Amino acid sequence: MFLNYIKELFVKKSLKNSLNHNVESEVFTSNIQTIGLLIDESEFSKSEELINELIKHEIASKNIKVVIYKDKFEKKKAYSRPTFGKTHINWRGEFSESFLNEFLEQEFDLLISYYEIEKTILMLMTNRSKAKFKIGFSSVDQRLNRWMINTEIEKYKVFVSELFRYLKSIK
Repeated sequence: MFLNYIKELFVKKSLKNSLNHNVESEVFTSNIQTIGLLIDESEFSKSEELINELIKHEIASKNIKVVIYKDKFEKKKAYSRPTFGKTHINWRGEFSESFLNEFLEQEFDLLISYYEIEKTILMLMTNRSKAKFKIGFSSVDQRLNRWMINTEIEKYKVFVSELFRYLKSIK
């Protein structure tokens, strides 16, 4: 328990340092083809419905890459989507699973950080993503995302409709 607390402090320090030095200006392209979706299933259980809502807005399912976080990750359980927990990060803030590193390295047109409670591991994932444009909830640190949508996590239909309304207004 105490070691987990210390580990969390080291990872938070890593996140804080990268937030203070990360001043890249993202370039928005109104033609969204690929989406990275980072979901906290500890707080939100309708991931498939969220994905289907994105597909309804003419995003091909093959162009949506999903990674799911769970507070209580069970190693022996088989998950339908790539899933990770706190055990998949070390003290230096490095991820141990290859699918997480691949997700971070992929240059998505849009990264949707679908979590509204600040958790260090999720914030680190958002910050390190090479996505061209990042969007999330307004309740999360504003330095992470370019756009913030002010809604509740359960209202995924509102979130997606607001997202595409903003995207259409930019075109």
